[in-house]
Amino acid sequence: MATPSALAAAPRLPPTGPVRSGRNVELVLVLAAVGIAVFGYVEVGVNIDGRAPSDAASYGAALAALALLAHGVIRWKARYADPLLLPLAILLNGIGLVVIYRLDRATPSSHVAPTQLLWSTLGVALCLAVILVLRDHRILQRYAYIGALAALVLLILPIFFPPVYGSRIWVTVGPLSFQPGEFAKILLAVFFAAYLAVHRDALALTGRQIWRWQLPRGRVIGPVLLVWAAFVGVLVLETDLGTSLLLFGLFVVMLYVATARSGWITIGLLLASVGAVTVGWLSPHVHSRVVDWLHPLASISAGQGANQIAQSLFAFAAGGILGTGLGLGHSILIGFAAKSDFILATIGEELGLVGLTGLFLLYALLVSRGVRTGIALRDPFGRLLAIGLAALIAIQVFVVAGGVLDLIPLTGLTLPFIAQGGSSVVTNWIIIALLVRMSDIARRPPSTEEV
Repeated sequence: MATPSALAAAPRLPPTGPVRSGRNVELVLVLAAVGIAVFGYVEVGVNIDGRAPSDAASYGAALAALALLAHGVIRWKARYADPLLLPLAILLNGIGLVVIYRLDRATPSSHVAPTQLLWSTLGVALCLAVILVLRDHRILQRYAYIGALAALVLLILPIFFPPVYGSRIWVTVGPLSFQPGEFAKILLAVFFAAYLAVHRDALALTGRQIWRWQLPRGRVIGPVLLVWAAFVGVLVLETDLGTSLLLFGLFVVMLYVATARSGWITIGLLLASVGAVTVGWLSPHVHSRVVDWLHPLASISAGQGANQIAQSLFAFAAGGILGTGLGLGHSILIGFAAKSDFILATIGEELGLVGLTGLFLLYALLVSRGVRTGIALRDPFGRLLAIGLAALIAIQVFVVAGGVLDLIPLTGLTLPFIAQGGSSVVTNWIIIALLVRMSDIARRPPSTEEV
């Protein structure tokens, strides 16, 4: 019989030596991240126009000012936070802005890079607001059930608005539109962390023995399954299978982390398979994506030209090892989703396998720092929340990359920090803020009190 995970292990041992804040390291890495983003911006202009963009200096200054402001607030209010979180987020966000700007140059009638920069600024502002206002992440545990209810309301809202490309995931108010599901995922992570922190022992050690499986009591697992079923039900009605898969993955990962029982992984995979097959046959929108996944070149054989998946595969193939160079690819042929769902294809074509590998390593490093923060925290709620937030980023990257590379059906999710989408970039910065606050508490010397 499996034992509870290290989640309930002995308290963290006090540090044996002085703890370095890491703020100077963070400053150097932040400046390096800004430099890489500005270099990419200049390279796009040189490759397309033969000269650097005229606003390269002002763009670099604005990005540097934003990054230094964020660094200053963290140095002031979260002195012992993980020094890699902010530079990684700035670098990923900067890469996204560069690639979107490059795609804007291929679509003169649709420029979204300025709007994406505004959303990124708002995301950084909210990130700093969370760091300033939230002095202790454990306060969130008190509002877990309210947050779950708010998340359910956010997921229901798009049902009352017209579908966009077959999915009801947008709420439009005048010229503004946003995806409530992006904010709901953070609230759901808080709820599961709070609930599982209290009931992790009951989930792991009590219940009915059936053959080799020990099932938890219904009164313990029932509320979690009920909330999960409600969320998934709403998402299926909206045909937003991307967010549904993301939340289901979060549900399974946090159950496994809380109980250390590998059976949850098996049960999760079985339920996901059954749900995917069922929805794939019942929903025409999802069924068409499954057909495109199984036969990505069918449209070419039928004489209808390459569809989006085929164009994406061609872009990756054209990139080879080193890529064609920023601004010199043809991934815009993918069509309307080149800046959102398929933006990874542009990176694969113009930066090649080397660029893709570097990007995935950045995500892996960001996720690992989140997991490390969770392991270092003393309280079970904080440990679960930090690992859950890191899992959100990891699952989302896997689902997006798998869909664009034709490993799994397309889901409509956006690549964190990179793809076009205001709601996505804002929520990702909020995740960074929560991880910064929790890592500050995890790395802070026991004798040090927050000023």
